[in-house]
Amino acid sequence: MMSSISDQVVNPDPSLYNEDLAPVPTERRTWSWLNYTTIWMGMIHNIVSYELAASLLGMGMTVWQALGAVIFSNVVLIAAIWLNSVAGTKYGLPFPVLIRAAFGYKGAHVPVMIRAFVAIFWFAVQTYAGSKAVGAVIGVLWSGWATLGSFSFLGMGLNDWISFGVFWLLHAWVISHGMERIRHFEMWAGPLVIVLGLGLVVWAINVAHGVGPLFSIPGKLSGEAFWQSFFLSVTGMIGVLATLVLNIPDLTRFSRSQKDQVIGQAIGLPVMMTFFAFMSIMITAGTIIAFGKPITNPVELLVHFNNPIVILLGAFSLLVATLSVNVVANVVSPAYDLANLMPSKVNFVKGGMISIVIGLFFAPWLWFHNAGTIFNIFGAIGGTLGPVSGIMLVDFFIIKRGHYDVNSFFVKDGQYQFTNGWNVRAYVALFIGIVFALIGLVVPSLHDLYTYNWFVGIFVGALVYFLLMRSAVSQPIPAIAKEHASLE
Repeated sequence: MMSSISDQVVNPDPSLYNEDLAPVPTERRTWSWLNYTTIWMGMIHNIVSYELAASLLGMGMTVWQALGAVIFSNVVLIAAIWLNSVAGTKYGLPFPVLIRAAFGYKGAHVPVMIRAFVAIFWFAVQTYAGSKAVGAVIGVLWSGWATLGSFSFLGMGLNDWISFGVFWLLHAWVISHGMERIRHFEMWAGPLVIVLGLGLVVWAINVAHGVGPLFSIPGKLSGEAFWQSFFLSVTGMIGVLATLVLNIPDLTRFSRSQKDQVIGQAIGLPVMMTFFAFMSIMITAGTIIAFGKPITNPVELLVHFNNPIVILLGAFSLLVATLSVNVVANVVSPAYDLANLMPSKVNFVKGGMISIVIGLFFAPWLWFHNAGTIFNIFGAIGGTLGPVSGIMLVDFFIIKRGHYDVNSFFVKDGQYQFTNGWNVRAYVALFIGIVFALIGLVVPSLHDLYTYNWFVGIFVGALVYFLLMRSAVSQPIPAIAKEHASLE
């Protein structure tokens, strides 16, 4: 009888191994295509995604131009995510373990912690955005809630601090029981906000007296100005999910098959994201007609209805949706990353708790409402993580030819030791990729290059890594990987 991939780990080094980092046994790989569809729905149906899509109209795009930017970014994202999902599904391993194959068992810590830093940053952003929904719910239930805002410290009123704290505690509750609680939570949290969105679309069509006027709102951009805004918004939207391109193995390691993750993610990301963005853009077009200006924050829009039932149900839906994306996209990944850094002391749950504590120090309430700042930050995130994605993809599909030696991930004298645990070639590629991606921020004459920073980063990082590694000694395909290839 063929052994499972988990049986391939023999005498692992305690500094590289614990149960949360080990290959997921076959009997625990139970996630179906439906799980991945609902997980992605939970990750994209949230306040930040809504605001990002809605802000495209605020930038001066027409509805059709905004939809084009959303569709293009989703096509690029799903291609990268599919490719980086393969190894996680095949071997049942998370991102911080898989990346050891390219950077070395010590060298992997740096890109892993960069990714963790970005995810925790995103946790802070989403927690602040979701806390607004908490405040809206409490405001309906208690008439004196707004008066607490007069007591302000560290940039927020007391009511906002209470909302933020309540939402933070909800995250702690969800992650306290590990991945299975997260999976069950996503099954109903993801679709919930669609109901709210459809209701607001009906409202938008009603105030516009038909669908036609929503698509007839003139844009303010044309020519070079449009294309610069188009690609800046595309890289910004990619930046929103740039961490997921890397850490998608953290989720696909539980998949029943490659087919399940491919189908589920195809429905969950490009299809549902485009649908959600379409609703966001139509609703925002409706606000231009109804109020004379684009209202891009869905919580602010709900308050405009001045109807307690609408505010209560709508804000609750947004609260659940934002909690959903934050846990999966921004807590799962750093939880595994911190477990990878200290396997003997930190497991998945402890890593998640540490992550959400660190997230408090990003203070997103001080800068979140500046649309230009948001797109620049998201773009910089994409530019930084792009080269890591490129290196991982080239390493697995070209350098390693789609096969890893599982045991070498957990020992210091295996195939991925390189030079004392560091692959200098990977670091050179990473450095050059980041420089090319972000140089437009500091060199005015190259500012246009920054508009395409994620594309530049992933391409340059992949190309430099390939050129440096092709001169290295070719590694034979491990016999054990061949033997168990059918386990994917």
